[in-house]
Amino acid sequence: MGALDAEMLAKVLASKIGSLPAAYIAELEDFIDCLVQRAQGKADDRDLTRRAMAASERSLAAVWDNPEDDVYDSL
Repeated sequence: MGALDAEMLAKVLASKIGSLPAAYIAELEDFIDCLVQRAQGKADDRDLTRRAMAASERSLAAVWDNPEDDVYDSL
């Protein structure tokens, strides 16, 4: 999205928000805060998941790497 598109979108959203009753504006602010928090949390969750997987790889290698389970490697 270009700068002009973002600016136009901001104006459209501001106009729509301005037409809402005050109670809805407060609810919208809570919703936006929730989205921002969720977006930040997802990035944090993905990083934590990657680090946990890397940390457990060596300890699980003995369980994963065995002749009986080699058939699953091709799936």
